[in-house]
This record gives sequence, C-alpha cells and structure tokens, in this order.
Amino acid sequence: MPAPPLSVLDLSPVVEGSSAADSFRNTRDLARHAERWGYKRFWLAEHHNMPGIGSSATSVLIGYVAEGTSTIRVGAGGVMLPNHSPLVIAEQFGTLESLYPGRIDLGLGRAPGTDPETTLALRRDSAAAADSFPEDVQQLLAYFRPSAAGQRVHAVPGEGLAVPVWLLGSSLFSARLAAMLGLPFAFASHFAPDSLLAALDVYRREFRPSEALERPYAIAALNVVAADSDAEAAWLFTSMQQQLIRLRRGTPGKLPPPIDPDHAPWSRDERLMIAHTLRYSVVGAPDTVARGLHSFIETTKADEIMVTGHIYDHAARLRSFEIVSRLLDIPLSSSATSTLRSR
Repeated sequence: MPAPPLSVLDLSPVVEGSSAADSFRNTRDLARHAERWGYKRFWLAEHHNMPGIGSSATSVLIGYVAEGTSTIRVGAGGVMLPNHSPLVIAEQFGTLESLYPGRIDLGLGRAPGTDPETTLALRRDSAAAADSFPEDVQQLLAYFRPSAAGQRVHAVPGEGLAVPVWLLGSSLFSARLAAMLGLPFAFASHFAPDSLLAALDVYRREFRPSEALERPYAIAALNVVAADSDAEAAWLFTSMQQQLIRLRRGTPGKLPPPIDPDHAPWSRDERLMIAHTLRYSVVGAPDTVARGLHSFIETTKADEIMVTGHIYDHAARLRSFEIVSRLLDIPLSSSATSTLRSR
C-alpha cells in the first residue's frame, strides 16, 4: 500500500523576541518550502487572544500564503464556524477560490478556539451558535452550490464554486456529522488524543456517500519535531511543552526558546499532563521519526497525515519539515516499534 500524503498544519507561531509580522513571513516561507518538498496542503488554524499564535484572521493569512505559493493547496484547519456567519465565510472563501482556483480548502470546527470571555467578545450568542453548528454547516454548503429557484440570499463570490469543505473535530460529534453529510474529516489528535481511534471508526462505519465524496477520507494530525539527533529534537520539543504548560496555568505567551529537557521546572502532574495531551508526538532523529510516522499510519490507517510542530528557531523548523518530507519512502519491517512519545 502506498504511503499516505503528508500535509502541514501551521498556527503561524509568534516566538519570543519577534512580532506577528515576523511570524507571517516565516509561515509563508515554510509554505514555499513545503510546496517544494511535496507536501499536499498547508492549513492555518483560527485561534484568538493567544499571544503565541498569529493565525487569528485566518482567511486573510490564507490569501497571503496562497499568493506566495503556486501549487500547494492552502486552507483553514480550521475556521471556527460558531464565531462567524455562514454567509460571511462563504463569501471569504468564495473570494479566495476566485483568486486561487483549485487550491483552497475550508475546514470547519465547532469549538471557538479561545477562552469563554473572548468567545463572548467574538459572537455574543456563542452558545446558541455552537448548538446550531450542523445547521450552519449545511447552510454554508448551500451557499457554494448553484443558485436554487426562489433563492434570495447569495454568496457573491462563492455561489457555484464548490469549495471543498472539511469537518474538523476532537470528539465523536464532528465524526458523526462528517459521516452523515459525506464530507472529509480531520481529527485534532495533536492536542486531543483520547477519541482518535473511536472517531475514525465511527466516521468510516457511518459514512454516507455524497456529491462531495464517494468514500470516507480521513486526516489524522501528528506533532513532529525532527532533527539530526534525538537529543537535539528533544531539546527543540521543549518550546512546545513550555507553551502548553503556560496555557494550562492560565498565562499564555509567545513561543519560548528551548530549555534543557532533563531540568525542566515542571511538577509531576504537569509532566503527566504533557505526556497525555501530546501523546501523538514523534520526536527524534530521522530514523526515530520514520519509525514513529510508520507506527502512526499503521495505527490510524489515515488517508493523509497532517504534520504540525511549534519550533522556536525558524531554520530548525524548516529542517524538521524537510526531514519529515523524505521519510515515508524509507522501508521498515512490520515489527517496527512505536516511537510515539512525549518527554
């Protein structure tokens, strides 16, 4: 069986000592390299009120990345639909599809992508919006179809463009909805590992063919930090670990530089939390990461792997994604042991 394609999930990380403008330039540079290295798509995710994440205005940043690339698919992984009117998102992605035809993806999430207070600031009826997510998804899909008789509200641009829509999730809810609507599905296993296999099973078992998709198609996300040695990769990985700790402590900030992993100032409970939350992470030298990738593919049977990795130094981040891009061609025995890990 051929190896599944690889794609990139990027949150345009803002590192300590830099600005959002720096992060945007680095994001576009990563996308250009990813295109050259053969990645299939490059997705950006909507988050708000987080100093270390620059991709809040996701549609705008998608346009910036698409303008700087030529062939790679660029999209949202995802837009948090409860924060927005379906018509506005249809118009935004209709505009993007008109500018960059055949290259735009629209992934939709049900969570707000932020804290409760910011959710209220984004959309004051946020609870009702989350409850109406299935209806909003279907309304959005309708805006991309050709005009129907008697239709009075149109997405201009957007109507008739059939922008590919994905459902994203970290639970069984979106898996079931994606299956019911016959849409492709992506699971956020890089930060929500618990329901990965159950969600993939539900999605595949309950899938109903649609105009968009004849058979189920699932993406699974994986944290990867690859370097020239296991020790260097473990050191680089501490930036992501520190960012998670700070978020859980209620003190989010910009992505910090790496620290000595053997002397990290974390409690036992915090180490356990890191190990659990970042369970689906592969960290190490090329041979270590190759074994981890193959193990993850064998476990999930995913049709596509979405690789993500918050790394402080941009050159090291590029090096990590370059290493990963070359690994699936490495033959491994079926007895290869798993290297999914969190330190």
